Amino acid sequence: MGSLISIIIPNYNGAATLGNCLKAAFASDYDNFEVVVVDDCSDDASWKIIAAYPCSLIRLPLRSGAAVARNTGAANSKGEILFFIDADCLLEPDALARAARAVAAHGTNTAIGGTYTLRPFDPGFFNLFQSAFIHYSETKTPDRPDYIASHALVINSETFKKSGGFPETFMPIIEDVEFSHRLRKNGVKLVMEPKILVRHIFNFNFTSSLKNAFRKSRYWTRYSLHNRDLMVDSGTASKELKAAVLTWFTSFCLLLAGHITREPAWLLPLAGIIPAALLLNRGQMKTFYRAGGPGFLFLAAGYYFFLYPVPVASGGLTGIIHYLCRGIR
Repeated sequence: MGSLISIIIPNYNGAATLGNCLKAAFASDYDNFEVVVVDDCSDDASWKIIAAYPCSLIRLPLRSGAAVARNTGAANSKGEILFFIDADCLLEPDALARAARAVAAHGTNTAIGGTYTLRPFDPGFFNLFQSAFIHYSETKTPDRPDYIASHALVINSETFKKSGGFPETFMPIIEDVEFSHRLRKNGVKLVMEPKILVRHIFNFNFTSSLKNAFRKSRYWTRYSLHNRDLMVDSGTASKELKAAVLTWFTSFCLLLAGHITREPAWLLPLAGIIPAALLLNRGQMKTFYRAGGPGFLFLAAGYYFFLYPVPVASGGLTGIIHYLCRGIR
């Protein structure tokens, strides 16, 4: 029998997805695990779903956020290995076994990351786009990831306790990025294992996809300015995405200048800029192709280069303003 793994799931009003999350966890082909659900004062039917499974349930007395929920789950777990996921993530059947092997291979002073499957749980273009986008961004440099995302984070329990856990007084998202950076500064190695997979439930449409991009860009920019690593190639804040945003902005300015002046010469640089952006993003484009074939690649590339940069750039600009006015808080 392998090491005991504690699956830790923070939950806030996750009734729509939590049942599938728990069903997948208990369908694991690894037989030595426990599931710890920390409910953050939900007011939906989450408790009824949790009661149907042999989980350890902890109810927080006050709404405290995902970081507090994760730390509370870790403090009340029994496993030698902690496996953090979210209430909208479904473990693949072999994820726990792969996690146990990864910890054995890399040692206890390592934080190990998994990622999303290429195809998400729910159908639809925007869900598939997001899953493929994140899958590529998180796995392209497995030996030197900038951070480990909390939707699939594996760590030795003693190493976690020594680290101080997730930051409890922080921005409402990307606390896993701060946690990862702090781990690295304290000598803990970060490793990505692309075969440790969770299937995410996004439930995205056009509007929610754009809102998600804006929100993440806003908070990520604030944190990156504070951390002085704005231009670092970091997961979904990748050099490829930054190049796509720069390509969009430059193309927009050139097209506008050409329209105002009626001079076609303004459009000539596009013959070099667009192919260069495609070349830099060839890995992301290959992943889109793997996820959905040529038709999806065509649509995803159009969305990625012509629409997605708008909320990313807007969120980044908003993040800069917020940081200059209020700092990281």
